Amino acid sequence: MQLSADLYLIYLLPILLIWMIYVIQKKLKSRKNLAVMNEEFEAGLTEPASLHPLIDLKKCMGCGTCVKACPEQHNHPVLGLIDGKAQLIAPTNCIGHGACKTACPFDAITLVFGTEKRGVDIPVLKPNFETSMPGIYIAGELGGMGLIRNAIEQGYKALDHIYEDLKSMQAEAPLDVVIVGAGPSGFSSSLRSMEKKLRYKTVEQDSLGGTVFQFPRGKLVMTAPVKLPLVGEMKFTETTKEKLLEFWQQVEKKTGVKINYHERVEAITKNDKGGYDVKTNRDCYHTRSVLLTIGRRGTPRKLGVEGEDMSKVTYRLIDPEQYRNQHVLVVGGGDSALEAANSIADEPGTTVTLSYRSGAFGRAKRKNRERVDAAVKAGRINLMFNSNVKGFTKDTVTIEQKGKEHELPNNAAIVCAGGILPTGFLKETGISVETKHGTE
Repeated sequence: MQLSADLYLIYLLPILLIWMIYVIQKKLKSRKNLAVMNEEFEAGLTEPASLHPLIDLKKCMGCGTCVKACPEQHNHPVLGLIDGKAQLIAPTNCIGHGACKTACPFDAITLVFGTEKRGVDIPVLKPNFETSMPGIYIAGELGGMGLIRNAIEQGYKALDHIYEDLKSMQAEAPLDVVIVGAGPSGFSSSLRSMEKKLRYKTVEQDSLGGTVFQFPRGKLVMTAPVKLPLVGEMKFTETTKEKLLEFWQQVEKKTGVKINYHERVEAITKNDKGGYDVKTNRDCYHTRSVLLTIGRRGTPRKLGVEGEDMSKVTYRLIDPEQYRNQHVLVVGGGDSALEAANSIADEPGTTVTLSYRSGAFGRAKRKNRERVDAAVKAGRINLMFNSNVKGFTKDTVTIEQKGKEHELPNNAAIVCAGGILPTGFLKETGISVETKHGTE
């Protein structure tokens, strides 16, 4: 009997010890996650930029599968377990992968747009990417999918649906589809059009890459392996804007895909032959269907102040080197503003002022915020929270902060205040748009 008790203790004690270590580690991790969440919320970083998970705590069993599945988790916190339940602990770090929902074995996660505080305008789409206007489709960022991998996949999947739908369309036109935009989604759908041997026309108001082309030089572009039509799998896991664009340019040259650059769509109207007339600044195309992959940025939002029409005021950063030895103002509090300020501050001889109307960076990733904090401490960036630009002159800018005006030397300004969403254009075309407040 004594031997059995001894054996019981020999096996039971290690199990109890392992269990205690597990419970302690779980509690410590929970406290750490709670501290991260409190820090984010105290800093006002509560609004996800795009698609994000809404977790049903009644269904969540605390398995942590969603945390492990998040591709961004190794770079910075996004999801975490608190008291045995999954939570979105750093909302602004979520960029809409959606892997958490796929991984959850208890169906406790719903992917939603917007929040109760901040609504997001999203066009109403059918499962086949078709809008409320028959024959007009939307893929990529405009439909809420800003992630490069998701946009590429949506591009060729939307084109596949168009290919099938064309078989039953009664419309007559010289073109099967006009693709508007040559970002990740538009480029992917253009390649698929070639693959499917469709009569297509792709127009892009700027350059290959769309929004990616507008990123600052050297910006890291997080991607994941994804299939590209006519090419096969893109095996990038982390690369720069330049390398990604170089790869796409090589694909463009190798495949011979045709894209009309610097051509802007002005109107899309239905014609009497059942198709659409797509009017651009160069031509008018008659097509059976239209695929919009134009992104969400739209027209840059301006400040509406005196002197803003001067050539020194721009709305995106292309090359930080051009600002060497200059006094530069950057306006905004999102990732594009912080990345621009950091990049310019790295150039020799620059003085950079970063002006933001709020008291905290509520829309920027932690990595960008930390870089700005370091630059401010090093004296390379003059950070002005709760401030507004009042006007520009040839050599100065006037900024109001807490009731006091400051006149600063200024050679250049970059306004990163976001864009006016193309909601008006969509509605003029007849496409239904709804504002999402934390809904699917």
